[in-house]
Amino acid sequence: MLDKVVIANRGEIALRVQRACREMGIKTVAVHSTADNNLKHVLLADETVCIGPPPSINSYLDMPSIIAAAEVTDAVGIHPGYGFLSENADFAERVESSGFVFIGPPASAIRLMGDKVSAIRSMKAAGVPCVPGSDGPLGDDADENLRIARSIGYPIIIKASGGGGGRGMRVVHVEASLLAAIAVTKAEARAAFNNDVVYMEKFLGKPRHIEFQVLADNHGNAIHLGERDCSMQRRHQKVVEEAPAPGISEEQRSRIGDRCVRACQEIGYRSAGTFEFLYENKEFYFIEMNTRVQVEHPVTEMITGVDIVREQLRIAAGETLSVTQDQVRILGHAVECRINAEDPKTFMPCPGLITLWHAPGGPGVRVDSHVYSGYKVPPYYDSMIGKIITHGGDRDAALARMRNALTEIVIEGIKTNVPLHQEIFQHLAFQQGGTDIHYLEKRLGLV
Repeated sequence: MLDKVVIANRGEIALRVQRACREMGIKTVAVHSTADNNLKHVLLADETVCIGPPPSINSYLDMPSIIAAAEVTDAVGIHPGYGFLSENADFAERVESSGFVFIGPPASAIRLMGDKVSAIRSMKAAGVPCVPGSDGPLGDDADENLRIARSIGYPIIIKASGGGGGRGMRVVHVEASLLAAIAVTKAEARAAFNNDVVYMEKFLGKPRHIEFQVLADNHGNAIHLGERDCSMQRRHQKVVEEAPAPGISEEQRSRIGDRCVRACQEIGYRSAGTFEFLYENKEFYFIEMNTRVQVEHPVTEMITGVDIVREQLRIAAGETLSVTQDQVRILGHAVECRINAEDPKTFMPCPGLITLWHAPGGPGVRVDSHVYSGYKVPPYYDSMIGKIITHGGDRDAALARMRNALTEIVIEGIKTNVPLHQEIFQHLAFQQGGTDIHYLEKRLGLV
């Protein structure tokens, strides 16, 4: 097993990784910016290294500083968490070439799946269903681009190959707007991602966002842990997640999950990963793969009993998966609310001092958070300050426990989006399950 691990992240995911390491007897090194001296995992770590000032570019995105921290503390591996450098193939490569274990997939897999065009090609080769599209990057031939769009059928969406998180996309409803949309998207992609390659796909009007969790080791073993529904979104950012996805049959779960497993084996994937799909009219369409642990991984852990972060550490140490596909059982239902330090009406970030923090409890309630009474939320990073996860024997029980948890939680001193979650859980449409990705924005009058 790995003896000592650098946690190259902050906040709740850094604490989550640290907890898994401590359970496994692995020492931890917390790297942090000068703004994060009082983070909970920093206070609890075996060793700490300050790697720079608050701006991420000078700290959590500073590759040499993170690798130097591993060197001076005699660490063996580096866990990137999510965000920051977690899906940076160059970082994974530099970690490995410096003699450390990157606790994640190989750089080749990150690079392959980070480019949407190559990812779609790989998925099609593995039999994973994809959205009808251009089957490759768009060229400069206007007539050919118009022909492709006609063959797909409007509306279509232009996407940047190097994009993600809702950026680098433009929907086109009529042919007259196509060529201008391609040109603008290419220019935006060049500026944002230093990569102006774009491609074209059929635009789905009312899809759900459903994703499959996978795990793969270095010995050719790969499994899936079922699916999650992440359709409750605002501006392409997930708000509420749940598992399993309402209305997905065991046959669908097995069919798509098995294809994701096969894709992992064909591309030489290892560690945790997530295949993301749009789901409409009972059909799945692959959109991208996240080559890291997800924010919403706890709902899958709650229904399967599999510790995903622990599996990441085991895989990185060269061990085989602790479970086989036949041993995976989905029990009950779980739901997660992302708690953000933001105004629940305007969604503006609200950093500041938390004067009182009281976490909810009771059967089937889990809270993943790094905050505490007296903690000051800095203004430099993502506004998420924690997650509430509830589990029950069925979906109704999980939702009931979440409603209770949302009334119990106390956060004073700053504004949070707890009132938004309380409202969502009273919506009849959400209670019935199966809302599409546009539901929340329409409900809030944002579109």
